[in-house]
Amino acid sequence: MVKIAVLVKQVPDTNSKIIVSGNSVDLSNVKMVMSPYDEFAVENALRHRESAGGTVTAITVGGPSSEKVLKDAKAIGVDEIVRIDCGSYLDSNALQTILSSIISSEGFDIVYCGKSAADTGAASTGPGVAEHLGWSSVSNITESNFDDGFSVVAPLSDGNAVIAVTLPAVISCDKGNTKVRKPNVKGIMQAKRASVDVRGCEVPVTSINIVSQSLPPAKPAGKKFEGGQNASEVARLLRDEANII
Repeated sequence: MVKIAVLVKQVPDTNSKIIVSGNSVDLSNVKMVMSPYDEFAVENALRHRESAGGTVTAITVGGPSSEKVLKDAKAIGVDEIVRIDCGSYLDSNALQTILSSIISSEGFDIVYCGKSAADTGAASTGPGVAEHLGWSSVSNITESNFDDGFSVVAPLSDGNAVIAVTLPAVISCDKGNTKVRKPNVKGIMQAKRASVDVRGCEVPVTSINIVSQSLPPAKPAGKKFEGGQNASEVARLLRDEANII
């Protein structure tokens, strides 16, 4: 029986308007959702359980409001949901230290996570947790296979690599061609009744302080062209400024 952990994070909806108030981001009126790449991590974790048996535990770090992302994972099909109680800012190393501690103490065999979080885009959690644990790590996988052992597909500059994975390991997931499952009514009702296992943690001393936050520069106004006589100029702008062609 394989003990599978999947790391999930609550992030602002990418369609939400972000407001900077003073030197910090005001998220009080922002809709929060599961980080998109984490959805693919949950899907791969569930497929692993369906192939090899065992249990899937979704883990997040945060305050009580972050439990919504755990309930979302429960509605999709994970077995257990765990929130590590921490409301303070954590730098990457502190977060990875906390996560690796519970992964080690609970005896998990494999960890799935998204390749990066939608809010920070750091892409450091998977490799960092693997480094703390001394485990194998494969990043940006687009597919997992369980037919003949356990292997994953990860992109290369000139194609894809099929990588055989020996446990324990940390797997960071990209979207690829994987279709994530959506919760049904039964799953949603079960998630509402599910209890969240809340754990305490010892927060490592951080060496990083956020001095200020600001919005990126406003984008310049768009350009409008009419008539076929402007085709060459449109092509030039798409190539040189938009980097599309």
